[in-house]
Amino acid sequence: MKKGSVIFSLTLLLFCMGVSKISAQEAKFKATFTLNFIRYIGWPEETKQGDFVIGVLKAKEIADFMTSQSAGKKFGFQDVVIKEFKNTDEITKCQVLFVSSYANFGRNADEILQKVGNNTLVITETEGATEKGAAINFVIRDSKLKFEIKKTNAAKAGLQVSSKLEGMASAINL
Repeated sequence: MKKGSVIFSLTLLLFCMGVSKISAQEAKFKATFTLNFIRYIGWPEETKQGDFVIGVLKAKEIADFMTSQSAGKKFGFQDVVIKEFKNTDEITKCQVLFVSSYANFGRNADEILQKVGNNTLVITETEGATEKGAAINFVIRDSKLKFEIKKTNAAKAGLQVSSKLEGMASAINL
């Protein structure tokens, strides 16, 4: 192998490793934020029975990180349970649903929102998702991970967003 092709191969390998690290770091941040959002939501009484279920649609890395971070933890008196859904057909009732960009929320919003029903905090990572029904949406602004909130979508779901969470958001849409 020639010296030029070895350098190119190493550069390509390092680039791929860097992309993977950025993606893994972003997934870790989204998982951590999602787990922390639950403390800043006013939950209706009916959501306080049984396990506190956080569903993750089409985001294995995020689901795995949430599972490791929430193992043995409780939210109030409820055990925190992470459920990974590979497609929209698998979605079951949960208090929080994280919808990855791979799930195409824009096209599948009606089906997803119908499956989870009321009292579910829907968190997405797709540009414009709050206009389709998501309460919280992760966005990249100025090369930084941020989130936006649409309070009316949370209210439609029977949830109250605390002013502390509003203060952390990059955009609050009423």
